[in-house]
Amino acid sequence: LQDEETRKDYDYMLDHPEEYYRHYYHYYSRRLAPKVDVRIVILVTVCAISMFQFFSWWSSYNEAINYLATVPKYRIQATEIARQQGLLNKTKEKGKNRRSKEEIREEEEEIIKDIIKNKIDIKGGYQKPKIYDILLFQILLAPFYLCKYVVWYCWWIYCFTIKGQEYGVEEKLYIIRRYMKMSQSQFDSLEDHQKETFLERQLWIRENYEVYKREQEEELKKKMAMDPRWKRYRRWMKNEGPGRLTFIDD
Repeated sequence: LQDEETRKDYDYMLDHPEEYYRHYYHYYSRRLAPKVDVRIVILVTVCAISMFQFFSWWSSYNEAINYLATVPKYRIQATEIARQQGLLNKTKEKGKNRRSKEEIREEEEEIIKDIIKNKIDIKGGYQKPKIYDILLFQILLAPFYLCKYVVWYCWWIYCFTIKGQEYGVEEKLYIIRRYMKMSQSQFDSLEDHQKETFLERQLWIRENYEVYKREQEEELKKKMAMDPRWKRYRRWMKNEGPGRLTFIDD
């Protein structure tokens, strides 16, 4: 009888001894109740997820660098930059510092990868991970992001709704991205000439975007109609299809 709650249960048991099932329930519910603070469990879970996110992103980023190092276009450019900077000449030393061909090849490979990391801006799902993007920091910075969004939204209403100012390039691209329902990273991964096409066609205007959307849907339908794989799939669905039973003797 160490706390007030258990003493109350004990007094109730003395007054109502016939309710033994209730007494058993309260006894085991307190005995088997977890002793760990729920806040600690949540914190440990968030930290574990954040660590998994960070190392997973680093793995994806390294995979992208390893792949780009095998693409002739990027490898030739990186090799030429390394020669201009005199980095490849340092790997071929003579005398006591002479190393095996395998060691020289590995060092040259690391030099090429480092140049690719510094010269190429990888975007999308394989971009270089940032510690502020993990779940833990996103939760901690949520109030800041919320305040920032409220300030930005008020500025948007004041400038473009109340004062009626014309949209700048960034504002136009923002509206286009919202129409396309793309995240910022997805939109950033698009080529510059695609964004220029969006601006030339004035897709920040809803009517123009609807026309562009219909054109893209029609073009996709034409590609699917000409694709041999889709032709085979439609033929299979027409002749066989899922769930169709045939009684043909072999």
